Amino acid sequence: MKQPLILVLCTGNSCRSHMAEGILQQALGDGFRVQSAGSKPAGYVHPLAIRALEEIGIDISGHTSKHLDEFLDQDVETVITVCGNADQACPAFPGQLNRHHWPFDDPAHAEGSEAEQFEVFRRVRDEIRAVFGAYADGRMDALKE
Repeated sequence: MKQPLILVLCTGNSCRSHMAEGILQQALGDGFRVQSAGSKPAGYVHPLAIRALEEIGIDISGHTSKHLDEFLDQDVETVITVCGNADQACPAFPGQLNRHHWPFDDPAHAEGSEAEQFEVFRRVRDEIRAVFGAYADGRMDALKE
């Protein structure tokens, strides 16, 4: 059986969508394929996003910033947008059954010292973990039925 593809979108694909991808993939396990992309990819994954996930045992250091167009020819089962711009720019994907919009603050815009910025990354990570953890629990419960 083919793994359902869940695509997490934001504008820059440098922070929120990568954190959500890592958290969701860990929560769902091998039965699902989770990817992230952006409408205007930044071209990198923010080092503080990588560090924030390292703190909770998730390695996203190998992730790359991708454009959502890379997925237009793939069977995307679910699209989840994590920022308003991506929600507005989101096309329909072949095979798409579900769409969710759960916006989070962009930690890349945090100001102050690196320590102060990192606290924003932690907060957003924890918010993403709560929402995407609940979503993963629901998906796993549905498989048991």
